[in-house]
Amino acid sequence: MDLETLLSYEWGIMTPEFIILGVATALSLMDLFMPKSQSRKILGWVGFAGVLAALVSLLGLIGHGPESILLDTFRLDSFAKAFKLLLLIGSAMVLLIATGYEPNEGLEEFRGEFFYLFMAALLGAMIMSSSGDLITLFVGLELLSISSYILAGMRKRNLHSNESAMKYVINGSIATAITLFGMSYVYGLTGTTNLKEMAGFLTSVYNEQHIYLLGLAFFMIVVGLSFKLAAAPFHMWAPDVYQGAPTPVTAFLSVVSKTAGFIIMIRILFSIFANAPSGDAQGLPMILALQDYVAFLAGATMIIGNLIALRQRNIKRLFAYSSIAQAGYLLVVIASMSLFMFDTLWFYLGAYLFMNLGAFAIIQHVTHKSGSEDISQFAGLYRRAPFLAIAMAIFLLSLAGIPGTAGFIGKLNIFMGALVPSEGHYVLVSIMIATTVVSYFYYFGVMVQMFFRPAGDTGKVKIPAALTAVIGISLAATILFGVAPNIAFDFLQGNFNQFTDFFQ
Repeated sequence: MDLETLLSYEWGIMTPEFIILGVATALSLMDLFMPKSQSRKILGWVGFAGVLAALVSLLGLIGHGPESILLDTFRLDSFAKAFKLLLLIGSAMVLLIATGYEPNEGLEEFRGEFFYLFMAALLGAMIMSSSGDLITLFVGLELLSISSYILAGMRKRNLHSNESAMKYVINGSIATAITLFGMSYVYGLTGTTNLKEMAGFLTSVYNEQHIYLLGLAFFMIVVGLSFKLAAAPFHMWAPDVYQGAPTPVTAFLSVVSKTAGFIIMIRILFSIFANAPSGDAQGLPMILALQDYVAFLAGATMIIGNLIALRQRNIKRLFAYSSIAQAGYLLVVIASMSLFMFDTLWFYLGAYLFMNLGAFAIIQHVTHKSGSEDISQFAGLYRRAPFLAIAMAIFLLSLAGIPGTAGFIGKLNIFMGALVPSEGHYVLVSIMIATTVVSYFYYFGVMVQMFFRPAGDTGKVKIPAALTAVIGISLAATILFGVAPNIAFDFLQGNFNQFTDFFQ
């Protein structure tokens, strides 16, 4: 590729990625030359400023039409812009949580690598959202995954952290191998790694053996990516990793990493398998013929996540199973494949981002002050810190799907989307309603501790400014999108054109 060809590309569409890459490089150099005795919190604020700069540049690209560069390996379409928005907002809030993180082991254990590994993970997620090629998708996935493995084991002197990192690496490596094996089958059938070329080639595949191999590839890719989403029965790593990882890393894995998992699943499944023949008598595309398997995955994830959460006493393990259950709700969106699937998925991931990060900001503060992650540490929180208790209650109500919150609107959209198709997923919706009711027990159990149990420590709680900002922003968004969800949907329709350019 000559210089003239390189200069002819519209590199401006990669501005957010270049900013994140530059900031990650700058943070690593700053950490290298800073005195060891100096606090690394400044790196967190530099990273936060970098994420905000990338967010501003992305907002400047919203009016930009769909475009691809580098032989269609990088695509800037409505899907990429909308989901990068969630990734950057979530990452900015996680960085605020991280700057307020002062574990008992001391922040010096993090050193500076926490912040630039975090930026590398974010870069991987952003690359996935704009990938038009299996190779760049896989590179983005591994950049996110490898950084996450290291982040999970940041507390080197903590046995739980060591265990969580080991389990995460082993399970993640197996998942990656299965996903790559599935991708290799699709590549072998089509002779290309470009998603558009793959989709075009597969529309004309009618050989029964080729269709069988394609179905096998579909299953392997779904199973491999289900590990990344912590979907049952591939969720085994999540509770231990959530418990052992530092709280900011747990927040990152529960929101940003999960969003990235759904991004790559949508990119692969709906780019490759949307028009591929399934070989059934009705002539359905493969993704429609096999959607019942995704529905089974969704149902199992909702049931297992919510039922096992009932027995948890560690607040981070409880939120791990809550996160598993939320992945099940989001898989219902993919299984139903309604007309407004992308809008529903985007809104629920956005609502989940705010309510979960707000909850983790409070969890971090309460558990740090007490030195324990047991749910009993929330006892009497309303008397010690009324603002924290009320905010936590609203986040829990939103996670439970109570009316007046963003979580309720998100679940309502999922219900409607699953019932609208001509053959509505009534069993799946029934499971979703039943498991949502089950979730009330463990969410309300935390609220009982906060409002109706005596406080063990009567001292007032002082909240760091960074955590206050995260809680305040999350609280405002959770209530606003619950009361006036049309603001989010108008923004989607006005700027992303219902994601119609996804298949172009």
